[in-house]
Amino acid sequence: MIRKVDHIGIAVRELESSVSHWVNCLGYSLEGVESVHERDVRVAFLSLEGSPPVELITPLKKGTAVARFLEKRGEGIHHICYEVGDILAAVRSLKGSGVELVGEEPGAGAGGAKTIFLHPRSFNGVLIELKQKQA
Repeated sequence: MIRKVDHIGIAVRELESSVSHWVNCLGYSLEGVESVHERDVRVAFLSLEGSPPVELITPLKKGTAVARFLEKRGEGIHHICYEVGDILAAVRSLKGSGVELVGEEPGAGAGGAKTIFLHPRSFNGVLIELKQKQA
């Protein structure tokens, strides 16, 4: 079901200065920036050879899930994303195992991917995203 870690999502208050910091201090490369309106976020994609990619995520408006995360917890790791081959099969399997989902159906993610989140209560307080890349 799980293929690999796709990325680590990090919630940030200010995207441009955060990107600059990761690039200049740690040597990451900026691969692109995208607004994901269905999730109300703006995302910067960073890569570093030999490491899982990092997505820096900032809310597009107040009251959204990422905005609430930042208000409650501050900046930091928001989620770990795993790539799956068939997201609907993964959802069926996880529901059958009693895993709590955030939402009932996969939605649109960055790059045209289908994504769904698994509630942190099901994974020791860690928000998990499952991602099926666009075919």
